[in-house]
Amino acid sequence: MDGVLNETTKTIHKHEPGRSDFRTICGATSHVAHDRLRLISIDRSESDSSTRRCGRCFGEAGGY
Repeated sequence: MDGVLNETTKTIHKHEPGRSDFRTICGATSHVAHDRLRLISIDRSESDSSTRRCGRCFGEAGGY
């Protein structure tokens, strides 16, 4: 599964299925400049301790 990494906050969000841009399920990145976002593999991001998962996109991350 693909995710969207906000490079400023180091937060990974779930990519909205069927969208080619940086749209996320939670909508939290809608106001972020595209040069601060990148698509990454969520599986690959699990090994990176410098990132965290969005609580709205990932239920196990704590949510709001």
